[in-house]
Amino acid sequence: MPRVFADLTPLRRHNAFRRLWLGQIISGLGSQLTIVGVAYQAYRLTGSTLVVGLVSLVQLGPLLIGSLGGGAIADAQDRRRLLIVTQLILAATSAGLATNALLPHPQLWPLFACTAASAAFQGVDGPTRKAALPMIVPVADLPAALALQQIVFQLAQVVGPALAGLLIATAGLSLVFWLDVVSFGAALIAAWLLPRLVPVGGGRKAGLASVTEGLRYLRGQRLLAATYWIDLDAMVFGMPRAVFPALAIGLFGGGARTLGLLYAAPAAGALVGALFTGWVARVHHQGRAVVTCVLIWGLAIAVFGAVPLLWLALALLALAGAADVVSAIFRSSILQATVPDELQGRLSGTYIAVVTGGPRLGDGEAGVAAAIGGPQFAVWSGGLACIAGLGVLLWRAPELWRQDTRHDTRDDDSTLPHRAGDHRGD
Repeated sequence: MPRVFADLTPLRRHNAFRRLWLGQIISGLGSQLTIVGVAYQAYRLTGSTLVVGLVSLVQLGPLLIGSLGGGAIADAQDRRRLLIVTQLILAATSAGLATNALLPHPQLWPLFACTAASAAFQGVDGPTRKAALPMIVPVADLPAALALQQIVFQLAQVVGPALAGLLIATAGLSLVFWLDVVSFGAALIAAWLLPRLVPVGGGRKAGLASVTEGLRYLRGQRLLAATYWIDLDAMVFGMPRAVFPALAIGLFGGGARTLGLLYAAPAAGALVGALFTGWVARVHHQGRAVVTCVLIWGLAIAVFGAVPLLWLALALLALAGAADVVSAIFRSSILQATVPDELQGRLSGTYIAVVTGGPRLGDGEAGVAAAIGGPQFAVWSGGLACIAGLGVLLWRAPELWRQDTRHDTRDDDSTLPHRAGDHRGD
């Protein structure tokens, strides 16, 4: 019988992956609390959707620098030690937000400063985690492991925003931020229990030359580059979260609870989609699957921007989220199954820069579009622009449609220098 539900094999076989996975459950939940808390506080302090978008947009520069630099560092040092350091610093940025929220008159500038600092070190944390994965999970188990990581991520995005809305309404913003501080403790313990994760050959020296080498490799990989561009298209034009506060309070006549539902809906659909990923290992045309998912995303967002009913809006966001999670699994699989270990950190850094930078550009785009034509215009016009961009991308990069894993002749263990046998019993 064909497998339907997510494959739990990586959790059963690889202790190091299981530790990393469990830590991500708790820290991911805390991070979502802070995302909603920052957006809500920014809107309440200013009443401006544009400011909400700018708070997110200001994180883009630090995130890009952190991701590119962090990827180079992850290819130069023990990735376990790097994860430990980043958890401590990220906890400190959330503590700054919590302290500001306790003030009689909270200031706007800490929202910009603390989230920008957090984005920089998230940029280091993300590629380090991705680069560590092929060192603790063999290639054959990568799609299943990536699906399990998506389940954790989406579960946090479902529970976190809904819980944030409830906590903000009943206990205030400070508690939301302090809970995020505590959640980093779980990630710290998980990283501490990992084995040493030193790159092949002990790693190469981090620096501008190292970053340039990674970018040069990416430029020569048209298929891989196409997976980056297609995600940018979807997130820049089709990510409407900057207008969620305005829609929740204005169009849908709600408050913090409604805002939490809007944030949670895409993740709820993504969680369901991730739970039913037992079939992903059987897909050979992974690029076509990514294209189909982005098309569904754009259509769902465009329709969402035209409906005034909350339940229908939530259903459309859930559909978009389900399509996005499948796209993410296949894009990550293409990257991690084809990039050599000595370049995993740097290529993962560029990937994280795209995946996390795209939504922030999208927040800026949505904020500007909302200022011009209103929140609903910002949403439906972005969805249509996403679909148009997809057509341009397929015209410029047909490799994405032609990709077939059955034609990949690379040895499965070529990028796994000290793999399954080393870590299954640790």
